[in-house]
Amino acid sequence: MSIVLVGGHDRMHEMYKGICSKRGHRVKVYTQLPARFDKMIGTPDGIVLFTSTVSHKMIHIAVKEAKRKNIPIVRCHNSSSNSLENVLEQFEKEFAMA
Repeated sequence: MSIVLVGGHDRMHEMYKGICSKRGHRVKVYTQLPARFDKMIGTPDGIVLFTSTVSHKMIHIAVKEAKRKNIPIVRCHNSSSNSLENVLEQFEKEFAMA
């Protein structure tokens, strides 16, 4: 499954990637707003928004692209590694039922 992770802490960038790859997922992590962010999102299986550590503009762009491309979004206030594990679990259950 491919995931786009929006927000989080810069210092945990590699940890987020490690958690996702350990569970067998491909991940793109964006902790800062890059140029042409809407084009960089692509068409992942899901988007994770860490709402406490992300700008409103990044959230707006990610939500707009998700609606346009019909991509599921999970919002999580906490940006810890445990929160990411829980969100990935939620995605895995959702895709197992689909």
